Amino acid sequence: MRLSAMGDVAMTVPVLRAFDKQYPQVKITVISRPFFKPFFDDIPNVSFFAFDAKGKHKGFLGLLKLYKELKPLHVDAFADLHNVLRSKVIKRLFAFSGKPIAAVDKGRAEKKALLRPENKVFRQLPTMFERHAQVFAALGFPIDLSHPVFPPTKTLDENTSKIAGSKSQNWIGIAPFAQYDSKVYPQDLMQKVIDGLSKSDVKIFLFGGGKQETETLEMFANDKQNVIVVAGKLNFHEELQLISNLDVMLSMDSGNAHIAAMLGVKTVTLWGATHPFAGFAPFHQPTANALVSDREKFPKLPTSIYGNKVIEGYQDAMRTILPETVIAKINEVL
Repeated sequence: MRLSAMGDVAMTVPVLRAFDKQYPQVKITVISRPFFKPFFDDIPNVSFFAFDAKGKHKGFLGLLKLYKELKPLHVDAFADLHNVLRSKVIKRLFAFSGKPIAAVDKGRAEKKALLRPENKVFRQLPTMFERHAQVFAALGFPIDLSHPVFPPTKTLDENTSKIAGSKSQNWIGIAPFAQYDSKVYPQDLMQKVIDGLSKSDVKIFLFGGGKQETETLEMFANDKQNVIVVAGKLNFHEELQLISNLDVMLSMDSGNAHIAAMLGVKTVTLWGATHPFAGFAPFHQPTANALVSDREKFPKLPTSIYGNKVIEGYQDAMRTILPETVIAKINEVL
């Protein structure tokens, strides 16, 4: 069970793919929000159970109904990859029925030590992939994540092909937004990155959603022939198709990074208030592909796990990641 957010759900995919390969005799049922179902469609022994947060599964009575709906599946063990109130209720119901249970350890004490401004313990914490694998190990299914298997490149459907065109050069995806401003690269610098990359023989696809983000993406594109805004033009299935065909994705510390990585796409990430040491770097990507803000100038970094906390005077931390550095890293990866 893992209900949200998009990036966190995407981070379960490489672990479940490894589980499926190493334990092909075991069936997994993923409980999550309906929107995330496409993440799991091509994993052979994984089926999907839609969680209706606003309807029949709302509230405690809704969770009881969810449990009753799960009972006919003859579940042998329950893995809580979320460890929040709702998943804890379902976990306890399975425990009361005598089923083995295990829940993810979010490492709150370790993360608190990583964030504190004084006496900071600045070290790499276990990744969320490792933490998820530990849940399955506790249930008797240790998982080796060192030899990942990725899905084949997806075939573009008619609409996606119409938007993307034919592939005669490298395709770069750029997802310049995140939930919190402290994780978003400054617009003027992102414009320089896009302008610089667009001078090469590449095609750039800009990802986002909503009216305001789309308007910003159109400004970034600035009528360049090889820069295409896909926001509002593709549905979620089609975006996954397009991302699967990218040669590299440039993303903030956000869901798009994890989607690209779970599809086996090379991913470059930019980090502001957050830091890869918290364990949320995209799956199986080189450490060098995570470009972080300068800790000599901003020694209290990271100041947040999720980006929702900003320390006064640290608003410009991401400006220490130069556009030239980003362009050079993308070209190096290509």
